[in-house]
Amino acid sequence: MKKIINTKNAPAPIGPYNQAVLVGNTLYTSGQIAINPSTGDLVLYSIEVETKQVMENLKAVLAAADMTFENVVKTSIFISDMNNFSKINEVYGSYFNNEIAPARETVEVANLPKFVNVEISMIAIK
Repeated sequence: MKKIINTKNAPAPIGPYNQAVLVGNTLYTSGQIAINPSTGDLVLYSIEVETKQVMENLKAVLAAADMTFENVVKTSIFISDMNNFSKINEVYGSYFNNEIAPARETVEVANLPKFVNVEISMIAIK
C-alpha cells in the first residue's frame, strides 16, 4: 500500500529512512537539509543559499513522485536560530504561490542533523 520514493536528484538517506513515502495520494517527505546531492557536501555559504538547497532537494523529491510545490499541503520548518526566520521565509516563500501556500509551522530547535541551520519536511497530496 505504501510506495517508497527515492531519487538521485536529492541526497541519499543517511539512516534507516527513505526520502519520501507515498500512501495513496499522500506523500510524506523526510526532512531535507542542505546537502548537494551531486557531491554529498553541505551547502552552508549563507542561510539563503542553505535554504535554497533544502528547497531544491524537496523539489527533486516531489518531482520523483510526479508532484510540485502546488501539491504541498503542510510543511514543517526546523531552524537553529529564530533570528534567521525572515531570510529563510523569503527563500521558502519564493517556491509557493501565496494564495495556495500550505499550512506550516516553524520551530526553533537546539540542534539539527550535521549541525545545519534549517531542515524542512513536507506533506503533499495529488
